Amino acid sequence: MSQFNYINEMNSLLTLDGPLTKGPTPRWQKKCMENSSSVNSTLNSSKQKSITSINASNSKTPNKCIDNDLVRTKKTPKTPKNKSTTPTPNKGAKTPNGADRFIPLRSAAHFELGNFKILHSNDTENLSPTSKEVQRTMYENLHGTDISSQRILSYQHKAPSAPEGFQNPRRVIYTQTKTPASAKSNSRYIPQAPDRILDAPDIIDDYYLNLVDWNASNILAVALGANIYLWNAGTGKIDQLMELSGSDYVCSVSWIQEGDYLAVGTSMGTVELWDCSQIKRLRIMDGHSARVGSLSWNSYILSSGCRSGQIIHHDVRQRNHNVLNVNGHSQEICGLKWSTDGKYLASGGNDNVLNIWPATSGNHTQTQPIYTLTSHQAAVKALAWCPWQPNILASGGGTADRHIRFWNCQTGTCVNAVDTKSQVCALLWSTTYKEIASGHGFANNQLIIWKYPSMVKVTELTGHTARVLHLAVSPDGSTILSAGADETLRLWKCFVKNPIKNKETSQLKGKTSLLKQSIR
Repeated sequence: MSQFNYINEMNSLLTLDGPLTKGPTPRWQKKCMENSSSVNSTLNSSKQKSITSINASNSKTPNKCIDNDLVRTKKTPKTPKNKSTTPTPNKGAKTPNGADRFIPLRSAAHFELGNFKILHSNDTENLSPTSKEVQRTMYENLHGTDISSQRILSYQHKAPSAPEGFQNPRRVIYTQTKTPASAKSNSRYIPQAPDRILDAPDIIDDYYLNLVDWNASNILAVALGANIYLWNAGTGKIDQLMELSGSDYVCSVSWIQEGDYLAVGTSMGTVELWDCSQIKRLRIMDGHSARVGSLSWNSYILSSGCRSGQIIHHDVRQRNHNVLNVNGHSQEICGLKWSTDGKYLASGGNDNVLNIWPATSGNHTQTQPIYTLTSHQAAVKALAWCPWQPNILASGGGTADRHIRFWNCQTGTCVNAVDTKSQVCALLWSTTYKEIASGHGFANNQLIIWKYPSMVKVTELTGHTARVLHLAVSPDGSTILSAGADETLRLWKCFVKNPIKNKETSQLKGKTSLLKQSIR
């Protein structure tokens, strides 16, 4: 066959319409067929797995819908090569009681009631009486009763009680009071018996006088009738300072803040100044027309109050001692105290009035009080300024009042009042503890120590057979002296410092072993 005829025959075979069935399959076609079959099998297996996993999850939550199109197109994510083989914590753990949240009981909830109360809770203020009646009727229709006391959300049943003998361990941990190691040091011992008793014969039983004072040199001055005696608490030595002549008697005594100068008020209306270190009278200052029952120092200014209700400020450095006269009371002034910082003077009178006077640059007061306080219903004799809050004043009323009141002298307001159930004769702050002591008359004639500011009773000290007229404190603040109408002076060690907290406690020297000795 020629070459031309061979080419024509091959062309005719290639133009046939039917498929080629003769001869082996080319290698490249076999390779393509193998690749396509492996891809299809992979897709079919992943599709089958995804459908199986979805059907499994469907069996757990039958109400969940499945998007078939999403299943068809969903591809299995490839697992990273560095995937950790550590199991996930708590994976597969079951929630207790088969739930992870509280689902309220819908049949017990009042949705109409809650919706009505939320929408109309603020509309009741501006409603007319007719509208309020309509609203009340709607309340009854919704709930059957008045719903003003009902709650929108509430428990249908009370919580079940714990079984008998059950004790919650968390309650023990978080509510139990732990006793500190230093509990014993916090509660100090206060002796109920006096440390010492002194005789004070002829002490005048008069509520309106001030006959006892204790100075920084540990010298106690006591007025007994027309005489003044000085008792050295360190050595026990007793000296007579003075004696008035005739019918005159001592009505008040007051030590200067620093030094041995003692001011003495008499029933004749004079004020005497004595140098006790030399037992010598320095001067006599007049100006009052009646007895001087109260005295108080502010630096070199001595303020005196008399029975006529007049207050005179004396400058003891000048020849003309009378600096200022003020009138703020209609009856006798029985209480007079300068504040520790010298900014205020408190005066209490038999007219049941308490006046607060502001100080001027000359250490005396202005002519008019800044506050006139009339809360007390009896004479105001007991006055005491707080040592750590100079603007706080404590005042006590007589038999018809029986109250201890605390005043903020910056605002003139009463911050607290306590009914003591008995006549308040004297008040004294502690410089060691945040406490205040009060001396009382009828009916128990006792001393009471109060915790401040809670005014809880710390203790009551009894022993006097008549009212406790005067109180004084020792220089170290540990001992209180009470002078009673039973003609005795009693020393109570009720403010002794804790040696554990304060190792530098100073004690009185030369203690005598006698329980009872005469002041004369």
